[in-house]
Amino acid sequence: MATDEELALTVNSASKAFESWSQTPVHQRVRFLMTYQQLLKDRIEEIAKVLCQDTGKTKEDAIGEIWRGIEVVEYSLSAPSMLMGETVKAVGTSIECYSYKTPLGVCLGITPFNFPAMVPLWMFPLAIAAGNTFILKPSEQDPLTPIVLARLMKEAKLPDGVFNVLHGGARQVNALLENPSVKAVSFVGSSNVGKHIYQKASENHKRVQVLAGAKNHMVIMPDADKEKALNALSAASCGAAGQRCMAISVGILVGEAKDWTKDLTERMSTLKAASFEKGGDFGPVISKHSKERIEALITGAEKAGAKILLDGRNYKVTGYEGGYFIGPTLIDDVKINMEIYQEEVFGPVLILLKVDTLNEAIDMINRSPYGNGTSIFTSHGAAASLFKHKIEVGQVGINVPIPVPLPFFSFTGWKQSFFGDCHAYGKQAFQFYTETKTITERWFTDTDIGQMNMTIRLE
Repeated sequence: MATDEELALTVNSASKAFESWSQTPVHQRVRFLMTYQQLLKDRIEEIAKVLCQDTGKTKEDAIGEIWRGIEVVEYSLSAPSMLMGETVKAVGTSIECYSYKTPLGVCLGITPFNFPAMVPLWMFPLAIAAGNTFILKPSEQDPLTPIVLARLMKEAKLPDGVFNVLHGGARQVNALLENPSVKAVSFVGSSNVGKHIYQKASENHKRVQVLAGAKNHMVIMPDADKEKALNALSAASCGAAGQRCMAISVGILVGEAKDWTKDLTERMSTLKAASFEKGGDFGPVISKHSKERIEALITGAEKAGAKILLDGRNYKVTGYEGGYFIGPTLIDDVKINMEIYQEEVFGPVLILLKVDTLNEAIDMINRSPYGNGTSIFTSHGAAASLFKHKIEVGQVGINVPIPVPLPFFSFTGWKQSFFGDCHAYGKQAFQFYTETKTITERWFTDTDIGQMNMTIRLE
């Protein structure tokens, strides 16, 4: 945990570095990031090893996470075109108007345990490309991966103070949110913490974006490709041990697809948890507390009348008997008033709901307070069209289980899954990390007469 003195030194260093970094030509900033991107690619095995040790993820999962981060670094190289302003030659007689995009200053990123490489890489490359300096406050539960990212920045010869890592908890976060030198805050994490950060950052006049909780549904229509749909649902619910904000935690079986429960159970039962080795489908959850919380939710659902078709409690992996593993868990006969449906489980747990029509499924999803991601599996174009237009969710997949957009789009959660105005990465990220300065300009010649009015007449 950083001391108060260390926190002050970090903020001061970032503030001082901003004075020169904001004046560094954009093509030079991009060159640093090009070097950094190549280092990430060259060292991906090294980073993945640390990430696995930090989180317990399988190697394949770790490699995939890093690549999704590298994609955003690659997008940050488009900064020269993304930072262009606007201009109109003649808004009035002899008057021109144009705008610049200017960096904000010191930006803060507060990132979660579940993606200690990818989520920081969603933030700081874009902020730095825009001319800001950055302080990363990673999760206390897996702090080593961000250190590797920082060391590679040093190796890329980024000037001191431009990118900083500061470790800490609630006290350090609150101090940063109150510090006037911090101009913008990006957060990914739970809804309760996210609401606090959004409120406190806003009260302190900071620009803020909060990516918060989720409860993502997948709708399976009876005309869907059965094999592909059930395989996708199994993987989307248990991949990364369910510890991702875009995991599918609710399956909605429509019409005759209600009869596919046995087939789904068989597929999910083949998924295996492992630690570090190849061949495992997912690793442990992050902590003992997390394991106990997930198991308590499963037990609560059972007591409330739900049917446990696959039980992941007391799951053991040979050689890692003390690990925090939850096995694939499938729960049927769930009611929407049950805690297992109301809460974000964040584990390899899938609950099933069954309805007669697509409109019932859409209504059920729209009543959820969250709006991060959803998907539908169908072979019927009209059903897909109805779903994508009526659903009140920010990211929609059609025969795609986890519709996380590529970096040239933005990550667009809705409702209580997002607080703020500009979403993460994509064009909206450059909007978030910059301010617009508009100049109205007129030059007089010797022949000009009269006086300047307060208004510009459009003649």
